[in-house]
Amino acid sequence: MPGILIVAEHMDGALRDITGEMIGAAAELKDPLGGPLVVAVIGDDNESLAGAANLAGVDEVLSIAAPSAHFDAALYEEAVCTLAEERTPGAILIAHSAAGMAFGAAVAARLGSGFASDVFDIQIESGDIIVTRGSYGGKVNMELGFPGKSCVTLMLRGATFQAPEGAGSATITALTPDFSALAGQSAHLEYQPAPPADVDIAKAEFIISVGRAVQDDKNIPIFAGLAERLGATFGCSRPVADSGWLPKAHQVGQSGTIASSCKLYIALGISGAVQHLAGMKHVETIIAVNTDANAPMFNVAHYGATVDIFELAEALEKEFN
Repeated sequence: MPGILIVAEHMDGALRDITGEMIGAAAELKDPLGGPLVVAVIGDDNESLAGAANLAGVDEVLSIAAPSAHFDAALYEEAVCTLAEERTPGAILIAHSAAGMAFGAAVAARLGSGFASDVFDIQIESGDIIVTRGSYGGKVNMELGFPGKSCVTLMLRGATFQAPEGAGSATITALTPDFSALAGQSAHLEYQPAPPADVDIAKAEFIISVGRAVQDDKNIPIFAGLAERLGATFGCSRPVADSGWLPKAHQVGQSGTIASSCKLYIALGISGAVQHLAGMKHVETIIAVNTDANAPMFNVAHYGATVDIFELAEALEKEFN
């Protein structure tokens, strides 16, 4: 049986959330596809990582010894291709992330497998894998099939699939491949973390975001103060971040941060481009405020108002002062 191979993603000694999300996605495919669900953890100290990857639905965790803790795209490519040739999985799942994009397409090219990136939905139709992904800069959604392909390599969008709850009962197998042929091809220089941020959009339960209608950076404090008084995390759309009016950490959307824990999202003067809406997939309640009654945001909002955001902010200030 072909089964599914997941390439775990980790950083600073901990699995990233996308690893559990890929396991959750694979668990839904396991029965219709058949075969084992295998997770490959590549690193130089994998004992704790392998244990963390042992989630419900996983049949085997492969702990693959690497010469360094630092990510190496060539090493990941070699390890995954070798495993694929030995295990012949029907699907290989990789994170649609900076690291995943560094080796995912190369894996598919070497194996001659089907390939899709930025995947946010997977279905099985008549035994075949059908995926939905963003296309044309996130402006449209595209369904893809892979006729004639015995294996597909899929890169999954983060904060989209549900990670399983509880530990699994997987077998943990330690492997020590020979990576000597890769020696000297590249060298890790340094890792530069992103600048520290004063907000965490991904974990915020209540977000108030502003868009183009804020008009000018001088108006940002009005809405930042309102968010603070209401106990909300202050967010924004891409145009606001690109203009430098707020740091990138505040941006909600596909190219910003997914609001994966948000229960209430208030969008002030945000038109609702597809990329922004992609960051709101898990939001329980969306309130849109925009003077343009045809703004796409109203198509996904649970409640809406076509009022001026400055008038609304002034009314709320009076209400809560």
